[in-house]
Amino acid sequence: MTEKKRRAVLGLGNVLRRDEGLGIFCLEPLRDRLRGGSDIEIMDGGVLGMSLLPLVESCSHLLVLDALDAGSAPCVVMEMAREEIPLFARLKLSWHQLSFQEVLEFAEVRGKLPGHLRLVGAQPADISAGVGLSREIEAVLPEIVDRALGILKEWGLT
Repeated sequence: MTEKKRRAVLGLGNVLRRDEGLGIFCLEPLRDRLRGGSDIEIMDGGVLGMSLLPLVESCSHLLVLDALDAGSAPCVVMEMAREEIPLFARLKLSWHQLSFQEVLEFAEVRGKLPGHLRLVGAQPADISAGVGLSREIEAVLPEIVDRALGILKEWGLT
């Protein structure tokens, strides 16, 4: 088996449902802060579901940014390490048609879940139809980007 070398930040979400697009809206500020001085791929995964499985399985390091439904108060920023991410669909953290957790579960079953995997996001305040983040979520976006940069630094990728 060949060694996986891909390192990626994957933003997830639906930008037509306000805060559900949080992961996508984090990508540009993260890209700006990295200033191209890295070989990390920064990718918009939208709501692609199982189409993301080959990407997930090709990564040694994968940082996922997304709106998270953990039943907490709106705007609470959360970070989960690989072993903390619930892989089973019955405990959904996201509103995508096919849960990204199911993609991770498939990768795990196939023995291809990235060794370095983290999830960072926040409990949304507004997932109604509309474009753009709520003011409340917009206010915590810099914290999410800071945490993402901290993880990339911890992994030795920045």
